[in-house]
Amino acid sequence: MKIGLINENSQAAKNQVIYNSLKKVADGYGFEVFNYGMYSAEDEAQLTYVQNGILAAVLLNSGAVDYVITGCGTGEGAMLALNSFPGVICGHVEDALDAYTFAQINDGNAISLPFAKGYGWGGDLNLEYIFEKLFCEPSGQGYPRERAVPEQRNKKILDEVKKVTYVQDLTEILSKLDQDLVKGALSGEHFLEYFNANAKDDKIKKYVNELMK
Repeated sequence: MKIGLINENSQAAKNQVIYNSLKKVADGYGFEVFNYGMYSAEDEAQLTYVQNGILAAVLLNSGAVDYVITGCGTGEGAMLALNSFPGVICGHVEDALDAYTFAQINDGNAISLPFAKGYGWGGDLNLEYIFEKLFCEPSGQGYPRERAVPEQRNKKILDEVKKVTYVQDLTEILSKLDQDLVKGALSGEHFLEYFNANAKDDKIKKYVNELMK
């Protein structure tokens, strides 16, 4: 599994701590982690939580990553931004129980964390516990297990609903947004390096590379 980490500007100073906690867990499962920044509050490419949504949608829909870890101060804004796009199901996660139940019941492909809310002593350990429970088992198995069948059915229903409510493909959506906003979301120091090495969707890849010329 390829996991992308995205930080917006208000919590960029925590990027290395988050990355270290995520990579420690991911390495144990044999997953790859790609840190898309922001890497510090002083980065030239400044991301808002809205741009987190744009970047996450590009990464997930292109196949450049399989999962996105992101957040903001409360985690709410980033969650809303990510869920504004097709191909993304993002949960708001505050602790390990949230992480496990979201993975098993909702079977999403992104989480948004509240990096300022209640983050203090032991914050790095809490992140490790969250990531461990998020990835400890294959997702979508249901919880409790006797609820697996209706929960899996509801997830399939949600997927079909999203196919109807998100009627445009991602490149059409991106082309209708402010292009400076989109370009800013994709201007991180290592974005093109990681994206071009891993993206599988040729249409999205072409759009992105033409935009970033």
